[in-house]
Amino acid sequence: MGKLEDMTLLVAVVDAGGLAAAGRRMNLSPATMTARLKALEERYQTRFFNRSTRAIALTRSGEEFYYAALRVLEEVELAESKLMQKEGILSGTLRIAAPSDFGRQYLSPALLDFSRIHPEVKSSLYLSEDVVDLISLRLDMSIRFGNLPDSNLVTKVIRQNHRVLVASPAYLAVHQEPVSVDELDEHRCLVMERRGTLMNEWRFEVEGETRSVRVTPAMVCNDGALLRQWVLAGAGIASKSWWDVKRDVEQGRLKVLLADSFIGFSRHDKKQVGLQFVYPQRRFQPLQVSMFSEFFINWLDNE
Repeated sequence: MGKLEDMTLLVAVVDAGGLAAAGRRMNLSPATMTARLKALEERYQTRFFNRSTRAIALTRSGEEFYYAALRVLEEVELAESKLMQKEGILSGTLRIAAPSDFGRQYLSPALLDFSRIHPEVKSSLYLSEDVVDLISLRLDMSIRFGNLPDSNLVTKVIRQNHRVLVASPAYLAVHQEPVSVDELDEHRCLVMERRGTLMNEWRFEVEGETRSVRVTPAMVCNDGALLRQWVLAGAGIASKSWWDVKRDVEQGRLKVLLADSFIGFSRHDKKQVGLQFVYPQRRFQPLQVSMFSEFFINWLDNE
């Protein structure tokens, strides 16, 4: 194996979480993967992994080599991409993470349109409500709601956004619409859960002061798209980002409640919360990443 093949192999094992999974991705047998890893460690006279019957983990040397390999492979990919672009073809990989509901409604169809225009770009979309680690997952970008705390990540605003409380007309036909924060105790509240934490401390601005109300969940889930389906089905009241329910409100399927006072469910939330691309800090941004960013912002203009 050459040095680039060494790096590709080690990165594949780490990203897949083990030899067998990496072998399936690379179409190599477990025996071949074991032999190649053994040869790799012999070449560099060090052990890259601590292996047990159930898990595989990087040693300190392995971790240093892994992150160095990522940088080298990224530069190689960038060089190849630039070469293809000189021939008028956009290529490379595009790995994006996004919240579940927004990803399904907007990002997925936009990515399909982009891939039809640029079929040589290999796209991957990962949907999760968690704040993902761009570096460890080797993501080119993510889409995040909310006002982000200070970090070394690079952001780009996509659209203005805010949080809203919503309910369906069917629910409000049975349960009288709340006209004050105190009346939420009388309603079924649908709540998100993130990594074991309930997002049930809803924040309001009442007479110029911020007020937190801890609502009692009637139903809980950890998926924003499912939460929206529950609201549409008349199961109760939920907090959503405006862009998640924009179409539903505009087409009469949902109604916004307590619009003048509701802020959100995070201590970072304000009247306006972000909808932005987030990029890992790097010297070069691959052309396919910057082009998709602009494409998506323009794509939303037609929504």
